[in-house]
Amino acid sequence: MRILVIEDDPSIGRALLQGFTEAGHSCDWVQDGAAGTESAKSQQADAIVLDLMLPKRSGQEVLRDIRSMGVLCPVILLTAVSSVDERVMALNAGADDYVCKPFEFAELLARVNAVVRRTSVRPSPVLSVGDLTLDLTTRRVSRSGRDIDLTPIEFSMLELLLRFAGQVVTRKMLCEHVWGFNWDGTTNVIEVHVNRLRGKLDKGRTESIIKTVRGRGYAIAGEETADVV
Repeated sequence: MRILVIEDDPSIGRALLQGFTEAGHSCDWVQDGAAGTESAKSQQADAIVLDLMLPKRSGQEVLRDIRSMGVLCPVILLTAVSSVDERVMALNAGADDYVCKPFEFAELLARVNAVVRRTSVRPSPVLSVGDLTLDLTTRRVSRSGRDIDLTPIEFSMLELLLRFAGQVVTRKMLCEHVWGFNWDGTTNVIEVHVNRLRGKLDKGRTESIIKTVRGRGYAIAGEETADVV
């Protein structure tokens, strides 16, 4: 099992790195929220141990960002916060469990094992809607059996749209997924890439599989049609 630890306290971070390694797991440790978000985006971790109080970006922000990017692996929070409301907020934001500081490593390890068992069915590496298929392993995209050559940006955008098939994906979500959570440029650049992506996906067709949702963003399939053009 591969575990990502996002913890700024050096003594806790080193102890967790040693503990998980000695338990037979692969462990990566980063010390701030910005680095944690970038590491989580790779979607290589089987579980993430996330401190709530972090420099650069809080644990709440990290959790919100990685879930919006489609990171589905279980997240166990480390928290010194005694407020029930804040812990409930974090769980509602996408955390799977939490451990209060100070804690025993044996309990944390047991909780990590438990949430991984509960979520052991890994998401398919193949995303598809209708006749459109994207394979995350081979990075192959095809529609009706026709292979489609996409740029890395187009591939990344299509991946997010397929992960949220039937839901609106905002321009901001696309920007952050492609260029990182700290994107501070204009979202208008997305329109250019979406039009290019449409040209490749919809070749020979009269309607686009990527719908524009006025004032909100884009959607693939399943979205209500009243505001979609």
